[in-house]
Amino acid sequence: MDTDDLGLFGPGSVTWKVHEEPILIVAGLRSLYLQALHPRAMAGVAQNSNYRTDAWGRLVRTATYVATTIYGTTAEAEAAGRRLRTLHARMRATDPFTGERFRIDDPDLLRWVHVTEVESFVSTARRAGLALTDDEVDGYYTEQRRAAALVGLDPADVPGTAAEVADYYRRIRPELRMTREAAETALFLTAPPIPWKLSLPLKLGLHLGPPRWAYLGIAGTALALLPAWAQRLYGGLGLPTTALSADLSVRALRLALAAVPRRYREGPLLQAAKERAARAAAA
Repeated sequence: MDTDDLGLFGPGSVTWKVHEEPILIVAGLRSLYLQALHPRAMAGVAQNSNYRTDAWGRLVRTATYVATTIYGTTAEAEAAGRRLRTLHARMRATDPFTGERFRIDDPDLLRWVHVTEVESFVSTARRAGLALTDDEVDGYYTEQRRAAALVGLDPADVPGTAAEVADYYRRIRPELRMTREAAETALFLTAPPIPWKLSLPLKLGLHLGPPRWAYLGIAGTALALLPAWAQRLYGGLGLPTTALSADLSVRALRLALAAVPRRYREGPLLQAAKERAARAAAA
Protein backbone atom coordinates (compact mmCIF):
# COMPACT_ATOMS: atom_id res chain seq x y z
CA MET A 1 0.00 0.00 0.00
CA ASP A 2 1.24 3.50 -0.87
CA THR A 3 1.71 5.14 2.53
CA ASP A 4 1.47 8.59 0.91
CA ASP A 5 -1.75 7.86 -1.00
CA LEU A 6 -4.22 10.71 -0.31
CA GLY A 7 -7.34 8.64 -0.91
CA LEU A 8 -10.45 9.45 -2.89
CA PHE A 9 -10.43 13.17 -2.11
CA GLY A 10 -7.35 14.78 -0.58
CA PRO A 11 -6.54 18.04 1.23
CA GLY A 12 -7.56 20.31 -1.65
CA SER A 13 -11.06 18.88 -1.89
CA VAL A 14 -14.30 20.42 -0.70
CA THR A 15 -14.93 17.09 1.02
CA TRP A 16 -11.99 17.56 3.39
CA LYS A 17 -13.06 21.13 4.07
CA VAL A 18 -16.56 20.02 5.05
CA HIS A 19 -15.66 16.90 7.00
CA GLU A 20 -13.06 18.56 9.19
CA GLU A 21 -16.01 20.27 10.87
CA PRO A 22 -16.90 18.57 14.21
CA ILE A 23 -20.42 20.00 13.82
CA LEU A 24 -21.10 17.09 11.47
CA ILE A 25 -22.13 15.07 14.51
CA VAL A 26 -25.38 17.06 14.24
CA ALA A 27 -25.51 16.43 10.50
CA GLY A 28 -25.25 12.68 10.99
CA LEU A 29 -28.21 12.72 13.36
CA ARG A 30 -30.19 14.93 10.96
CA SER A 31 -29.63 12.41 8.17
CA LEU A 32 -31.01 9.59 10.35
CA TYR A 33 -34.19 11.55 11.05
CA LEU A 34 -34.58 12.07 7.30
CA GLN A 35 -33.85 8.44 6.39
CA ALA A 36 -36.52 7.20 8.80
CA LEU A 37 -39.22 8.86 6.67
CA HIS A 38 -38.67 6.38 3.80
CA PRO A 39 -40.81 3.32 4.66
CA ARG A 40 -38.65 0.77 2.84
CA ALA A 41 -35.39 2.24 4.11
CA MET A 42 -36.79 2.22 7.64
CA ALA A 43 -38.03 -1.36 7.26
CA GLY A 44 -34.61 -2.42 6.03
CA VAL A 45 -32.94 -1.01 9.11
CA ALA A 46 -35.55 -2.28 11.56
CA GLN A 47 -35.51 -5.81 10.14
CA ASN A 48 -31.75 -6.18 9.76
CA SER A 49 -30.19 -4.13 12.52
CA ASN A 50 -29.69 -4.30 16.27
CA TYR A 51 -29.58 -0.53 16.52
CA ARG A 52 -31.88 -0.49 19.55
CA THR A 53 -29.60 -2.72 21.62
CA ASP A 54 -26.29 -1.47 20.21
CA ALA A 55 -27.03 2.13 19.24
CA TRP A 56 -23.63 3.55 20.15
CA GLY A 57 -21.74 0.65 18.62
CA ARG A 58 -23.60 1.13 15.35
CA LEU A 59 -22.90 4.86 15.48
CA VAL A 60 -19.18 4.22 15.93
CA ARG A 61 -19.11 1.73 13.05
CA THR A 62 -20.94 4.13 10.75
CA ALA A 63 -18.66 7.03 11.71
CA THR A 64 -15.59 4.85 11.14
CA TYR A 65 -16.84 3.84 7.69
CA VAL A 66 -17.46 7.47 6.67
CA ALA A 67 -14.07 8.57 8.03
CA THR A 68 -12.36 5.73 6.13
CA THR A 69 -13.96 6.77 2.84
CA ILE A 70 -13.03 10.41 3.44
CA TYR A 71 -9.55 10.13 4.96
CA GLY A 72 -8.34 6.60 4.32
CA THR A 73 -6.07 5.61 1.48
CA THR A 74 -7.69 4.59 -1.79
CA ALA A 75 -7.14 0.94 -0.90
CA GLU A 76 -8.67 1.39 2.57
CA ALA A 77 -11.72 3.19 1.17
CA GLU A 78 -12.27 0.56 -1.52
CA ALA A 79 -11.89 -2.26 1.00
CA ALA A 80 -14.46 -0.64 3.30
CA GLY A 81 -16.83 -0.33 0.35
CA ARG A 82 -16.39 -4.00 -0.58
CA ARG A 83 -17.16 -5.09 2.98
CA LEU A 84 -20.31 -2.97 3.04
CA ARG A 85 -21.49 -4.22 -0.37
CA THR A 86 -20.95 -7.83 0.74
CA LEU A 87 -22.93 -7.21 3.91
CA HIS A 88 -25.81 -5.51 2.09
CA ALA A 89 -25.98 -8.20 -0.60
CA ARG A 90 -27.04 -10.79 1.99
CA MET A 91 -29.84 -8.69 3.48
CA ARG A 92 -33.54 -8.70 2.63
CA ALA A 93 -36.58 -7.00 4.17
CA THR A 94 -40.36 -6.93 3.77
CA ASP A 95 -42.24 -3.85 2.61
CA PRO A 96 -44.53 -2.81 5.51
CA PHE A 97 -47.39 -1.91 3.15
CA THR A 98 -47.22 -4.36 0.23
CA GLY A 99 -45.58 -7.34 1.92
CA GLU A 100 -43.08 -7.51 -0.95
CA ARG A 101 -39.60 -8.80 -0.20
CA PHE A 102 -36.82 -6.53 -1.38
CA ARG A 103 -33.04 -6.29 -1.34
CA ILE A 104 -31.29 -3.88 1.00
CA ASP A 105 -28.85 -3.03 -1.79
CA ASP A 106 -31.65 -1.84 -4.06
CA PRO A 107 -30.17 1.20 -5.86
CA ASP A 108 -33.18 3.36 -4.97
CA LEU A 109 -32.60 2.73 -1.26
CA LEU A 110 -28.84 3.20 -1.50
CA ARG A 111 -29.40 6.47 -3.36
CA TRP A 112 -31.81 7.73 -0.65
CA VAL A 113 -29.33 7.01 2.12
CA HIS A 114 -26.46 8.58 0.18
CA VAL A 115 -28.35 11.78 -0.71
CA THR A 116 -29.71 12.32 2.81
CA GLU A 117 -26.22 11.87 4.26
CA VAL A 118 -24.30 14.19 1.94
CA GLU A 119 -27.06 16.83 1.86
CA SER A 120 -27.15 16.78 5.66
CA PHE A 121 -23.37 17.10 5.90
CA VAL A 122 -22.97 20.06 3.57
CA SER A 123 -26.15 21.94 4.53
CA THR A 124 -25.45 21.62 8.26
CA ALA A 125 -21.84 22.76 7.87
CA ARG A 126 -22.97 25.76 5.85
CA ARG A 127 -25.74 26.76 8.26
CA ALA A 128 -23.27 26.40 11.13
CA GLY A 129 -21.10 29.08 9.57
CA LEU A 130 -18.64 27.25 7.32
CA ALA A 131 -17.94 29.54 4.37
CA LEU A 132 -18.89 27.65 1.22
CA THR A 133 -19.68 29.14 -2.16
CA ASP A 134 -22.44 27.71 -4.32
CA ASP A 135 -19.74 26.28 -6.60
CA GLU A 136 -18.10 24.57 -3.64
CA VAL A 137 -21.42 23.03 -2.60
CA ASP A 138 -21.86 21.67 -6.12
CA GLY A 139 -18.25 20.47 -6.01
CA TYR A 140 -18.94 18.61 -2.78
CA TYR A 141 -21.91 16.78 -4.28
CA THR A 142 -19.88 15.92 -7.37
CA GLU A 143 -16.95 14.63 -5.28
CA GLN A 144 -19.29 12.52 -3.16
CA ARG A 145 -20.29 10.52 -6.22
CA ARG A 146 -17.02 8.66 -5.55
CA ALA A 147 -18.36 7.64 -2.14
CA ALA A 148 -21.64 6.59 -3.78
CA ALA A 149 -19.72 4.28 -6.11
CA LEU A 150 -18.22 2.50 -3.09
CA VAL A 151 -21.64 1.25 -1.99
CA GLY A 152 -22.49 0.02 -5.49
CA LEU A 153 -24.24 3.00 -7.08
CA ASP A 154 -23.59 4.21 -10.62
CA PRO A 155 -22.21 7.75 -10.09
CA ALA A 156 -24.15 8.93 -13.14
CA ASP A 157 -27.40 8.10 -11.32
CA VAL A 158 -26.48 10.10 -8.21
CA PRO A 159 -27.27 13.85 -7.84
CA GLY A 160 -24.08 15.80 -8.37
CA THR A 161 -25.17 19.40 -7.76
CA ALA A 162 -27.41 21.27 -5.32
CA ALA A 163 -30.05 21.70 -8.03
CA GLU A 164 -30.03 17.96 -8.72
CA VAL A 165 -30.36 17.19 -5.01
CA ALA A 166 -33.34 19.57 -4.71
CA ASP A 167 -34.95 17.93 -7.75
CA TYR A 168 -34.34 14.49 -6.25
CA TYR A 169 -36.09 15.50 -3.02
CA ARG A 170 -39.05 16.87 -5.00
CA ARG A 171 -39.41 13.59 -6.88
CA ILE A 172 -39.13 11.30 -3.87
CA ARG A 173 -41.32 13.22 -1.41
CA PRO A 174 -44.55 11.41 -2.47
CA GLU A 175 -42.94 8.16 -1.28
CA LEU A 176 -42.15 9.50 2.19
CA ARG A 177 -44.46 9.25 5.19
CA MET A 178 -44.57 9.03 8.93
CA THR A 179 -44.93 5.35 9.77
CA ARG A 180 -45.07 3.76 13.19
CA GLU A 181 -41.47 2.58 12.73
CA ALA A 182 -40.39 6.11 11.74
CA ALA A 183 -42.04 7.60 14.83
CA GLU A 184 -40.48 4.98 17.12
CA THR A 185 -37.08 5.53 15.55
CA ALA A 186 -37.33 9.31 15.88
CA LEU A 187 -38.17 8.92 19.55
CA PHE A 188 -35.26 6.53 19.98
CA LEU A 189 -32.88 8.96 18.25
CA THR A 190 -34.04 11.78 20.49
CA ALA A 191 -33.67 9.83 23.75
CA PRO A 192 -31.36 6.85 23.16
CA PRO A 193 -30.03 4.65 25.96
CA ILE A 194 -27.10 6.22 27.77
CA PRO A 195 -23.72 4.42 27.57
CA TRP A 196 -22.94 2.42 30.71
CA LYS A 197 -20.30 4.79 32.09
CA LEU A 198 -22.71 7.71 31.84
CA SER A 199 -25.71 5.76 33.12
CA LEU A 200 -23.88 4.58 36.24
CA PRO A 201 -24.65 7.78 38.21
CA LEU A 202 -28.37 7.10 37.68
CA LYS A 203 -28.00 3.64 39.19
CA LEU A 204 -26.31 5.20 42.17
CA GLY A 205 -29.18 7.64 42.63
CA LEU A 206 -27.25 10.64 41.33
CA HIS A 207 -28.42 13.32 38.92
CA LEU A 208 -27.18 12.71 35.38
CA GLY A 209 -26.90 16.37 34.52
CA PRO A 210 -24.93 17.62 31.48
CA PRO A 211 -24.60 14.48 29.27
CA ARG A 212 -28.34 13.93 28.78
CA TRP A 213 -29.14 17.63 28.40
CA ALA A 214 -26.25 18.10 25.97
CA TYR A 215 -27.48 15.25 23.80
CA LEU A 216 -31.06 16.53 23.89
CA GLY A 217 -29.77 19.89 22.67
CA ILE A 218 -27.98 18.22 19.76
CA ALA A 219 -31.05 16.14 18.86
CA GLY A 220 -33.32 19.19 19.02
CA THR A 221 -30.97 21.12 16.76
CA ALA A 222 -30.81 18.23 14.27
CA LEU A 223 -34.62 18.12 14.10
CA ALA A 224 -34.85 21.88 13.65
CA LEU A 225 -32.37 21.71 10.75
CA LEU A 226 -34.62 19.36 8.75
CA PRO A 227 -36.26 20.73 5.61
CA ALA A 228 -39.70 22.21 6.30
CA TRP A 229 -41.43 19.38 4.41
CA ALA A 230 -39.69 16.80 6.63
CA GLN A 231 -40.61 18.72 9.78
CA ARG A 232 -44.26 18.69 8.67
CA LEU A 233 -44.12 14.91 8.28
CA TYR A 234 -42.83 14.77 11.86
CA GLY A 235 -45.87 16.68 13.10
CA GLY A 236 -45.66 20.31 12.10
CA LEU A 237 -42.29 21.22 13.57
CA GLY A 238 -41.66 23.73 10.76
CA LEU A 239 -42.70 26.83 12.69
CA PRO A 240 -41.76 30.28 11.29
CA THR A 241 -39.04 30.78 13.90
CA THR A 242 -37.54 27.30 13.57
CA ALA A 243 -35.04 28.06 10.81
CA LEU A 244 -33.62 31.11 12.59
CA SER A 245 -33.41 29.41 15.98
CA ALA A 246 -31.82 26.35 14.37
CA ASP A 247 -29.19 28.50 12.69
CA LEU A 248 -28.39 30.26 15.94
CA SER A 249 -28.17 26.97 17.84
CA VAL A 250 -25.96 25.21 15.31
CA ARG A 251 -23.63 28.21 15.04
CA ALA A 252 -23.26 28.37 18.82
CA LEU A 253 -22.59 24.63 18.94
CA ARG A 254 -19.94 24.94 16.23
CA LEU A 255 -18.16 27.65 18.23
CA ALA A 256 -18.25 25.47 21.34
CA LEU A 257 -16.82 22.48 19.48
CA ALA A 258 -14.10 24.65 17.92
CA ALA A 259 -12.86 25.40 21.44
CA VAL A 260 -12.12 21.71 22.03
CA PRO A 261 -8.39 20.95 21.45
CA ARG A 262 -7.73 19.40 18.05
CA ARG A 263 -6.19 16.28 19.57
CA TYR A 264 -9.60 15.44 21.03
CA ARG A 265 -11.77 16.21 18.01
CA GLU A 266 -9.56 14.84 15.24
CA GLY A 267 -9.74 11.07 14.95
CA PRO A 268 -6.81 8.80 14.05
CA LEU A 269 -7.89 8.50 10.41
CA LEU A 270 -7.85 12.28 9.93
CA GLN A 271 -4.53 12.59 11.74
CA ALA A 272 -2.99 9.87 9.56
CA ALA A 273 -4.36 11.53 6.42
CA LYS A 274 -2.83 14.87 7.40
CA GLU A 275 0.51 13.19 7.99
CA ARG A 276 0.40 11.61 4.50
CA ALA A 277 -0.59 14.97 3.01
CA ALA A 278 2.34 16.69 4.77
CA ARG A 279 4.77 14.08 3.42
CA ALA A 280 3.36 14.48 -0.09
CA ALA A 281 3.66 18.27 0.10
CA ALA A 282 7.25 18.04 1.35
CA ALA A 283 8.15 15.67 -1.47
